[in-house]
Amino acid sequence: MSDVAPFDWVRLLVGDAPPLFYLEITFRTLVVFVWLIMLLRATGRRSLAQLSAIEFAIVIALGSAVGDPMFYPEVPLLHAMLVMALVVGLQHAMALLIRRSERIETLIEGRPSELVRGGCLRLDELERAKLSREDVCETLRNHSVRQLGEVQRAYFEQNGQLSLFTHPSGSAPLGLPIVPPWDLEPPSVLLAGTVHGNPVACLSCGALAAGGVVPGHCPVCDESLGFTPAVNDPLAHS
Repeated sequence: MSDVAPFDWVRLLVGDAPPLFYLEITFRTLVVFVWLIMLLRATGRRSLAQLSAIEFAIVIALGSAVGDPMFYPEVPLLHAMLVMALVVGLQHAMALLIRRSERIETLIEGRPSELVRGGCLRLDELERAKLSREDVCETLRNHSVRQLGEVQRAYFEQNGQLSLFTHPSGSAPLGLPIVPPWDLEPPSVLLAGTVHGNPVACLSCGALAAGGVVPGHCPVCDESLGFTPAVNDPLAHS
C-alpha cells in the first residue's frame, strides 16, 4: 500500500493489465454467469421466493462485481464496470430469449409441477421438485386447507409459489387430515386387514380407499405407510 499513489488515474481507471485482459474478463463473466444459472437450477426453486433464477443470479453477480473495486486498489473501476455491463446485458438477452422461446424458458426456469390432483399427492412430482410431503402440507395449511380432499389442484409454479384450487366451501369430499401438523399430533393408523366402515386415506399420498378391509399398501402410490380415517373437517370436534 505504501507504493500506491493516490488518484493515479491510470491505475484507478485502467490498471496495468494488457488490453487482451478485457477479453478474459468477458470470458470469466460468461462462465461464472452460466455456472451460477446451472447451480440455481440444480438446487430448485424453493429458496428463491418470487425471484427467477436469472434475477437471483443478477443480484449475486452484481453484488460481487460492485464490492471488490471499492476496496482493492489493484482492481480498476473499468474492469468492474465491464462486468456489471455484461451481466446486465446478459440478463436482457436471456429475457428476450425466454420471451421468444418456450423451450429456453423451460430450460432456464423449469416448468410448473402439479403436486396435488383430486385430493391426492403426486409423489413423483414432489420428488422432481425436491419437496417433501411436510413442505406441501405446511404450505397448504398456510392456505387454510385442513384436509387434502379440499384440494382439486395444486401447482408448484416456476417462481417457487404454490397455486391452489379448492372445492367450494362445504362441497369438499373426505380426505387425508393435515391439521393439526403431524409433528404435534400424528394421525391414527389403522391396522391392515381390520374392518373400517368409512373411507380411509393413505398416509403417504392421501388416496382414498372405500370402507371395508383396510389395505396393506396403497393401490395408487404402492406405499405401505398405512391408512387413517378420511375426514371432512379434522377440527370439527376439537
